[in-house]
Amino acid sequence: MTKADIVELIAERTGYTVKDIKTILENFLDEVKNALAENKHIEIRGFGTFKVKRHKARKARNPRTNQEVTVPARQKAFFKVSKEMNKMLN
Repeated sequence: MTKADIVELIAERTGYTVKDIKTILENFLDEVKNALAENKHIEIRGFGTFKVKRHKARKARNPRTNQEVTVPARQKAFFKVSKEMNKMLN
C-alpha cells in the first residue's frame, strides 16, 4: 500500500478532499521526521513508537580481502509495534 492509496482510502471514508488529506498526511510525516532528527521519540498509543537508536563504532572485516575496516558510529530510525497492534496481527 502506498501513501497515495492511504490518502484515497481516508478521503473516501471521511468525505474530505484528497488534497486536504494529502496535506495532513504529509505534515504528519514531516513532524515525525523532524522529531526523529531531534532525537525525540514519538509514541502513538495503540499503534507503536518511533525512536532513534544509536549504534557504536565497531570493527568489521571485508570478507573478500579479510581486511579490517572501522564502521563509524551512526543513528537509525526504529519502530516498535505496540502490544495492542501485535495482538491484532497475531
